[in-house]
Amino acid sequence: MIFVTVGAQMSFDRLVGWMDDWAERRDRGDVIAQIGPSDYAPRRLRVVPFMTPPEFRDRLVEAEIVVSHAGMGSIINALELGKPILVVPRHGDLGETRNDHQVATARRFSAEGLVRMADSPQELDRGLETLIREGAEARIAAEAQPELLARMRAFATGPRGSQAP
Repeated sequence: MIFVTVGAQMSFDRLVGWMDDWAERRDRGDVIAQIGPSDYAPRRLRVVPFMTPPEFRDRLVEAEIVVSHAGMGSIINALELGKPILVVPRHGDLGETRNDHQVATARRFSAEGLVRMADSPQELDRGLETLIREGAEARIAAEAQPELLARMRAFATGPRGSQAP
């Protein structure tokens, strides 16, 4: 599941629209979005305008990937849970926030390698595809290791379970 959050204070229709388009193009029905007070009516996203803190935490725990505005609370919560996060900063010149503090936050966390940043629909697409691929590779690695160890044990003990010389 992909969890999208825009924070509780104001809408962020640019991010919600990009995610809705992305989910529609990929026929994804597993994108849950907390969208705040918004006039945008998503076609594909499963929308929750607001969540209680426990509901928010539950969605974060369930998520494979988090997509968020560049709010410190959302970033810190995702990082504490070890969730890959893609941030789309709000822009002051677009009237999405009072200044560009989210742009600075996103750039700093991105430079540290803690988040991926997207500032266009194309960057969002690339970032999500990378996070999805990396998640699949990590799952394969986690599942392959026990299988590899089992094969090595079988080889070492021989066909009848006896120790090899």
